[in-house]
Amino acid sequence: MLHLKTTKRIKMSTKLRSVIISGGGTGGHIYPALAIADEIKRRYPDCKIQFVGAKGRMEMEKIPKAGYPIQGLWITGIERKIFSKKNLSFPFKLISSLWTAKKLIKQHQPQIAIGVGGFASGPLLHQASKKGIPTLIQEQNSFPGITNRILSKNVDVICAGFEGLNRWFPENKIILTGNPIRNGIGDITNLKSKALNHFDLSPDSPVVFIMGGSLGAKSINDGVSEALESWTEKGYQVIWQTGKRYLSSIESELKYQKPTGVKLVDFIERMDLAYAAADLIVSRAGAMSIAELALVGKPTILVPSPNVSEDHQTKNALALTENGASHLIKDKEVSEKLLSTVLNLMDNKELLKEMSAKTKTFARPNAAIDVVNEIEKLVDRL
Repeated sequence: MLHLKTTKRIKMSTKLRSVIISGGGTGGHIYPALAIADEIKRRYPDCKIQFVGAKGRMEMEKIPKAGYPIQGLWITGIERKIFSKKNLSFPFKLISSLWTAKKLIKQHQPQIAIGVGGFASGPLLHQASKKGIPTLIQEQNSFPGITNRILSKNVDVICAGFEGLNRWFPENKIILTGNPIRNGIGDITNLKSKALNHFDLSPDSPVVFIMGGSLGAKSINDGVSEALESWTEKGYQVIWQTGKRYLSSIESELKYQKPTGVKLVDFIERMDLAYAAADLIVSRAGAMSIAELALVGKPTILVPSPNVSEDHQTKNALALTENGASHLIKDKEVSEKLLSTVLNLMDNKELLKEMSAKTKTFARPNAAIDVVNEIEKLVDRL
């Protein structure tokens, strides 16, 4: 049985003075790490928080922008094609990263090492565990990555974003906390009017929000292009996050026939307003997207990306779709099914309400609080 956490902060005797957080590679790893760091700082303003990432990965840019220091390891993953030339350098990168991680631990003297997944968390937590430093990993996905699966044998606590991880992790180490989410996503109940004004949309027509991520999703964009005319003829408005790499081509495509009520954007800073404006959302199925969608409680069509390791987005999506909280469309079937699925759902207001209510049951708004509670308990115990 997984240990379910309350959101009440537990008073501990330990004061956190020095913490290392390692991992990254994608926003799905970086944003939970930042949420955990922010909660530690809220409780312990003087705590020294050091991030460790992989050189050349996005955490090396995103973490400093959020106000935290980061140091990089020379590490990458192993290519799926085992005989790839890129794998020839992996042993050297691993040795280098283990040596650098050992040096960083000696330099920063952390009370605890926290891994959030991604290449860098492996060497860092391995070395911390060898030194007897308490270790904790936060696994965002319903199907864990290989780094966390390897680390799980030696870490002290595993904070899980989804149920069912006892298939891969020791059950006695798992705490179901949910996924800590980035700042700015919270209660959107009273934001509808402000949101519609922000996107210059009418309050008299429903809104479909297309969320393909900051880089965009070609299959989703292609499906929307094919469906857009039919949706607007039905009176639907559309907020379409195309992704940076696709915006110019889509703008050119729609230059002379862009329907009214369609808002094209490459990236959305105010996601809370996009969520508030939407009556239905079409999204990828990354763990952090699902955590945010559950928190705002919007009915969703999930289109898992096929370009992720071990198809973990499909497994994330199934956690919701099997309970009727969302609809799933396979990536290869978007052009065939997206148009009709949106029309059918938008015509069924009762089903949308039911999906919204079921989606909210997956929300864990206090996940960062619960993870830091576990950090406090672990440091106090060991």
